[in-house]
Amino acid sequence: MQDWVSVLTAVRVGGWVIYPLTILAILAVAIALDRAYVFLRFGRLPGTLSGTHEIAAPGSALDWAGRLKDASSQNAFRRMSAPWAPDPSVPLWLREAKAQSVASQIERDMSKGFWVLETIVTAAPLLGLLGTIVGMMHSFQLFGGDGLVDPGGVTGGVAQSLVATAIGLVVALFALFAFNYFSRRLERLMDELESFANARLSEIRLADTPAGALP
Repeated sequence: MQDWVSVLTAVRVGGWVIYPLTILAILAVAIALDRAYVFLRFGRLPGTLSGTHEIAAPGSALDWAGRLKDASSQNAFRRMSAPWAPDPSVPLWLREAKAQSVASQIERDMSKGFWVLETIVTAAPLLGLLGTIVGMMHSFQLFGGDGLVDPGGVTGGVAQSLVATAIGLVVALFALFAFNYFSRRLERLMDELESFANARLSEIRLADTPAGALP
């Protein structure tokens, strides 16, 4: 309990810069929690289908749209399965174009808020630096021409500058770790979707190949 009191006391010492830093911290935490939920809920195959999106055997076309019907409509793999639904009237080039469009839309949807995290990574240390400058200016203003100095005021200004810098760095580090983690998750998801789409494309090509043409 005493540690929390010390932390709250230090935050109060930080001055007005702490308020925008607090807003940035709340934004970073909210985006991190939101993206964690999105990737957990919509960024992976259902448990019963995990690891089964590769082709099992030549010509083994499967009704993936049907197998993924129980997944959420926003599930990335369900959305990617739509262009590969059995429909002989749709040419292969159009299926590929639709798959690319779906992949781009999925990437945009999954990366929402990334720009905010990236901005916080840059803005939080700058706000901390601003707090440092304000605190040091407050300290220097206490040095009067008559040589009289208030020691408590000087140490208060120094403390304000150090606290603002520390909090700014902490917020920036959290946003940086969150941004890098979810960026890596997005890259891995896009690789999995590409593998999924290539497997569906190969199944369609094998299904359209005459039996006598197979080696």
